[in-house]
Amino acid sequence: MKFSEELFEEVKELWNKYLQHPFVKGIGDGTLDKDKFKKYLIQDYLYLKDYAKVFAMGLVKAKTMKEMKFYCEAIKGTLEDETQVHTNYLRYFGLSDAEVEGYRCELTTASYTNYMLGIATKGDSKEIAMTIMPCTWSYYYIGKNLFDTYSDTLESNFYKPWIEEYSSVEFKECANAWINYIDYLCENISKEEKEELKDIFIKSSLYEMEFWNMAYGE
Repeated sequence: MKFSEELFEEVKELWNKYLQHPFVKGIGDGTLDKDKFKKYLIQDYLYLKDYAKVFAMGLVKAKTMKEMKFYCEAIKGTLEDETQVHTNYLRYFGLSDAEVEGYRCELTTASYTNYMLGIATKGDSKEIAMTIMPCTWSYYYIGKNLFDTYSDTLESNFYKPWIEEYSSVEFKECANAWINYIDYLCENISKEEKEELKDIFIKSSLYEMEFWNMAYGE
């Protein structure tokens, strides 16, 4: 079994709970309160700033030119492609990027990003991959499920661009690239190191759930 498959088995039950979360389901059927989505967008925008910094730490610690290019592309994708969806929605809410930067991180956002940055500062490439991967991978997992479930009603759904972004072929390719990278990095590691890496992956997955809870106001 590939290490990525072992990781997925560890969090599958939790990730399936993401799909049943009222915030996620509200995006899918279009019933989510827009004020909740606005709060989410602001916090996720602030989150992505630090998320990109974690990728940057991966770039610093990369050992090959191939890995460096991989992290460069990830930084670009986060700062340009992913934030563009947020920016378009924020314009709808009358918010500029500069105004969003003036907001403070919620406790959950700060706790999550500080955890990732701590791992990135102290850890190696494998540990950095573990802490960032649940976000990218689970967002595709969610986006694909929402697209498959609600494709017949997307045209009238306010959240259509969000669903299309995270279910897109491009985002799937991004997630798969990281899955393959994890399998490459962890091909011959010890059982003890596997357990340590799984712990990081699980903790970041738990933070993802807390982020959905925070966004919904639970």
